[in-house]
Amino acid sequence: MSSRELILGRIRAALRDTPVVPPVPRDYRPAGANRPDLDVFVDRLADYKAEVYRVGEAEVADTVQRIAGEGGSVLVPPGLPQSWRPAGAFPDDDLDQDRIAGADAVLTAAAVAVAETGTIVLDAGPDQGRRIITLLPDVHICVLRPDQVVASVPDAVAHLTPGRPLTWISGPSATSDIELNRVEGVHGPRHLHVIILD
Repeated sequence: MSSRELILGRIRAALRDTPVVPPVPRDYRPAGANRPDLDVFVDRLADYKAEVYRVGEAEVADTVQRIAGEGGSVLVPPGLPQSWRPAGAFPDDDLDQDRIAGADAVLTAAAVAVAETGTIVLDAGPDQGRRIITLLPDVHICVLRPDQVVASVPDAVAHLTPGRPLTWISGPSATSDIELNRVEGVHGPRHLHVIILD
């Protein structure tokens, strides 16, 4: 008998009396079980200290400029609709990190949003851009259509494409130290503004 057979024999003997583990039920929260509630989504965003604006599509650029401040520089991904961009917005054409961090704000769209958790999901689509552009500027402005808001996380996962780089955002970047002192902007923007199109 080889050493390998001896070791495997001991493992089999040790596992002989192990009970059979039943399968884990996966049907407890199927996608599509609930309808999304936009008011719940807005409430969750407010809980996270995000600013929410409900405007028409024609008002997006003006709203973004008010958020960024007069003359504030706004970074946008290349695929963002032109009508949403304020005057002077500059696209990310593989800018270096110093130029990205120097922007006063970044403006993106989103892949999907979750009403129940107040979470926005980016998947690096053309209207969302590279992940770095949403992490370095101090202000992130995100535009959502109401039909992008789903009820729960399973609904969001059902809308997403596997293998895409995902960023899940639940409010401005924040963490707490051991004494529970909240610190914002440690690993992302300190301010999140969400524009929901009416």
